[in-house]
Amino acid sequence: MDIIIQGSTGKPIYAQIKDQIKSQIISGKLQPGEQLPSVRHLAKELMISVITTKRAYDELEKEGFVVSIQGKGSYVSPQSSEMLREEHLRQIEEHLKAALALAAMSGISLEEVIETLHILEEEVG
Repeated sequence: MDIIIQGSTGKPIYAQIKDQIKSQIISGKLQPGEQLPSVRHLAKELMISVITTKRAYDELEKEGFVVSIQGKGSYVSPQSSEMLREEHLRQIEEHLKAALALAAMSGISLEEVIETLHILEEEVG
């Protein structure tokens, strides 16, 4: 598992770990049921505190991306495909909000935005 910690971002290390694992689950690089490295192993690999790694795993579990089994480890949640869909919808909503705000600032009508979406759908589809 590839995780890169950046000290200059101002973002807490546990959040960087959480976001990168979550991103790998969303992208499909980590599959449902796949075992994650142990908290101790990941902490050693990243040269950080076990507590920091544990916090990242706990946050992922709270969000439903990871399931932890006492004595066996942490795994990508079998429901991660549902979580993945929800996360994608959330991201789409954020992008659409930004697009609508830009359209409003630019005087572009909703009809023009919808027409553009239809054109893009044909290109992608």
